[in-house]
Amino acid sequence: MSTSLYTRLLSLLPDQPQLTATVSIAHADGTATVAFPGAGVMRVRNPLKLPQGAQVYVQGDAIAGDAPDLPYVLIEV
Repeated sequence: MSTSLYTRLLSLLPDQPQLTATVSIAHADGTATVAFPGAGVMRVRNPLKLPQGAQVYVQGDAIAGDAPDLPYVLIEV
């Protein structure tokens, strides 16, 4: 097998990043509006039917699961 190490590394990484957000609004049609730390709002699928105020992981256009409720810390380098 003669693939480069870079190609092998890329195959280990997910296609879309997993981001942390807070559910702002849980809609009746199975979607939710989520707010990301800092800035940004997005409407995503909510297959787990998580309520308003829940901390969640968002991957792609759907909620992937519960996230721990930790404080947001911004560190500038």
